[in-house]
Amino acid sequence: MNIGQAAEASGVTAKMIRYYESIELISAASRTGSGYRQYDRVDVQTLRFIKRARELGFSIERIKTLLELWEDRGRRSSEVRTLARQYIAELDADIARLQSIRNQLQHLADTCGGNERPECPILDELALTGIGA
Repeated sequence: MNIGQAAEASGVTAKMIRYYESIELISAASRTGSGYRQYDRVDVQTLRFIKRARELGFSIERIKTLLELWEDRGRRSSEVRTLARQYIAELDADIARLQSIRNQLQHLADTCGGNERPECPILDELALTGIGA
C-alpha cells in the first residue's frame, strides 16, 4: 500500500509517517521502481502502536524503547512495567506541580476584587515572585 493508504489504515498522517521514518522510529519504507514508498500490514501495525503510545503521552525516546521491547520476543514483561511505572511517576509529579499552580492561581483569583478599582493581587503577586517560583 502507498503512504496515503498506510496513513488511512493506521490513523497516522502521511507527514508524521515521513517524520517517523526520518528519525528512524520506523524503518525506511521499501520503494517502488518510481520511488513511491510502500507499506505492508506489519508497518501499519507498527504505526498504530506508535499512535497509541503517543496518545498516552510517551516520548519519542520511550516509544523507541517500547518498540524494541515489543519486537523482542525474549523480553521480560517486567522491563515494560518498569518503563510504564517510571512514566506514571513522572505524570504524578507533573499533576502535583500543575495542581499546586492551579491552587495558587485560584487563591489569587479569589482574593481579587474583580471590580473597577486598579488594585489587583494577581498582578501584585506576579510582579513579586511569579507563579510557581
